Amino acid sequence: MRTRRLLLARLAVAGFAALLAPGLAGAQQPRASRTPAAPSLSASRSVMAGSMLSVFLSRMPAGARLAIARPNDPAASAIVVVEPTTSVPSLQTPGETGNYELRLTVQKDGGVPEILLRQPLATTTPSATLAAPVRVGRAQGLPVRGIGPNGEQDRVVLVAPDAPADATGPSFYPSENVEATLEAPDQPGIYELRYVMDAPLAAHRILARRQITVE
Repeated sequence: MRTRRLLLARLAVAGFAALLAPGLAGAQQPRASRTPAAPSLSASRSVMAGSMLSVFLSRMPAGARLAIARPNDPAASAIVVVEPTTSVPSLQTPGETGNYELRLTVQKDGGVPEILLRQPLATTTPSATLAAPVRVGRAQGLPVRGIGPNGEQDRVVLVAPDAPADATGPSFYPSENVEATLEAPDQPGIYELRYVMDAPLAAHRILARRQITVE
């Protein structure tokens, strides 16, 4: 009887060990490494030419760059290139109406960029509006409002009517504030208030004009 009890006890212990064995074996196996999540890019697919485009990025790799190029341009060619410093960078779109491509690239060995992500981008015809009194006294303040593509280098400027497109004068940048007060010239006469777009592929392009009489 005693021998039988010892045999049954040994069988029970062996069975319990067999139940634990799969779990112990699994605990000893190393976990599979996770594949790093791929980067993502999102932005509007249609914007006014010359305007600023905000891009939403996530998991961008080190050394990543944002570029705008023509769809058939090679990876090394671009019209606009910026190095993102935030997850929502912005870049100025070309000033010409057309079809382009927004790209997320990374520099490879030898300095040749590799396109990681791409998205179509269409630019529409740029336009601008100006609002201001038609008459102002000499050397007086002229309240002005200018709205357009509002690119970083766009200007609203008061100049002579026959001045070239890149002429300077009392001005402000609508990208900073669409309203400002300009000091009128101290010489009476007819002047011209202009919205001047300054964008890639379209430098110093006059989008709107308004005649101002200085009395």
